[in-house]
Parts: sequence; C-alpha cells; structure tokens
Amino acid sequence: MRTAAIERITKETQIRGTLKLDGRGRYEVSTGIRFLDHMLELFARHGGFDLNLKATGDLEVDQHHTVEDAGIVLGQLFAQALGDRKGINRAGYFVMPMDETLAVVAVDLGGRPALVYKDLVRVRYVGDLQTELVEDFFGGFVAHAGANLHAKVLYGRSNHHKLEAVFKCFARAMSCACSRDARLKGRLPSTKGLL
Repeated sequence: MRTAAIERITKETQIRGTLKLDGRGRYEVSTGIRFLDHMLELFARHGGFDLNLKATGDLEVDQHHTVEDAGIVLGQLFAQALGDRKGINRAGYFVMPMDETLAVVAVDLGGRPALVYKDLVRVRYVGDLQTELVEDFFGGFVAHAGANLHAKVLYGRSNHHKLEAVFKCFARAMSCACSRDARLKGRLPSTKGLL
C-alpha cells in the first residue's frame, strides 16, 4: 500500500493529511481558502489519488503560510508514499486544454527540487485565492517531494481556467510519474543507483 500520513504543526499553521497513491480520486479537503480547496479536489480526482487534507492557518494575517504549507505537506505526503521510488516511471507530463486555455506540466520525481512556473494570471485574486501564492504552493511541494516541476500556461483568457488547467495537468503528470512500470520492478529509475 503506497500511503502516507503527515501532521505538520507550526505557530502559523496546523495541517493534517493522508494520501493513497493508488486511489480512486476521493478527497476531503479544507484549507479555509475555498478556491485552493477546489484546486486540490480536482487534483485528487484527475490524478486518481485519495487525498484528505485539513489545514488551519493564520488567515487573519495573510494566506501565504496556509498556501505554502499546504504545498509542503502535499510534497511530504508524496515523498512518504513513494518510499524508495523503485519501479516508478519517475517522470510524467500532460497537456491540458481547459476551454480556451492550454497548459502543460512536466514533472520528474528524481529527488532534486526545481520549479519553473508561468501561469499568465494577471489578477490578484481568483475566487478567494491570492494568485501570486500558487507559485509558493508549488515551491513548497517540489522542495519536500524532491521533484522538478515545470508548469506553464501557453495561452488563455479566463484566469480561473488558467489555474484549473495547471492543477489538472499537475494531477495527470503526477499520476504518470508515480505509476509503476512492470519492467522496472524493484529497480530505481536512475543509472546512478540513487535518487
């Protein structure tokens, strides 16, 4: 069973999460930021992951701590659930149309964190989410998952669609990268012998 459970408590946030990689897209998410909940819910559904994430943060100060820490916990959940990463595809990508918007995400679970993020969002908020913090969410994720993540919106009109396309792409790319390859069973997806 490729599962994980994390509890992260700081003076700014309290987050509890569970993840099942080989799930059915079930979710229960509550961060206090409804649009972020929506993005994590569709991430779970489109990736086929079972995700429970409950976050309480100092939203009276700002959304930053809650959003970034949610990304940190999601990264920790994936790192724990993947274990030694033997037998996985390691890398995945997806191109997602969302009506008039097109996004691409590529991910490599090779152990080194790196993020390139371009969403073309030009408004301060989408729903109740402060949009500049989405990059901080992914920064927290890559640092704690040990992942390279490149996410780019190629074009689009609706800012809602731009973010939704990115999270759907992220889900599908992660699903591919986490999937097992029978030819690699028991082997690291690396010529170094170490991830």
